Amino acid sequence: MGCQEQFCNSNYAAEMDIAERELSAFISAVTQLFGPEEAKLSAGDWLDELDLMDNPPRSTSRDWRAVTIAASARLADRLAVAQQRSSSRQVSPARRTG
Repeated sequence: MGCQEQFCNSNYAAEMDIAERELSAFISAVTQLFGPEEAKLSAGDWLDELDLMDNPPRSTSRDWRAVTIAASARLADRLAVAQQRSSSRQVSPARRTG
């Protein structure tokens, strides 16, 4: 049983509006907290996570918050690695003495 084209298109448009608002809020928060470079990387992460979802492309039941959570996890991992690298650089010169 298919849906009427106008109904399907309006549902799809509503989902796209929700997705755009979710992505925009995520990128705005990342920009504010970590700067534009991290925001650019995080936007790519968000879109990658969207591609990894199992739902068909024109689905009307996507969980946009799950996409944001997955992209946030990637951001946290990236920041943790950067912090770890920064910490190891600060410790390295002290280890050279001896």
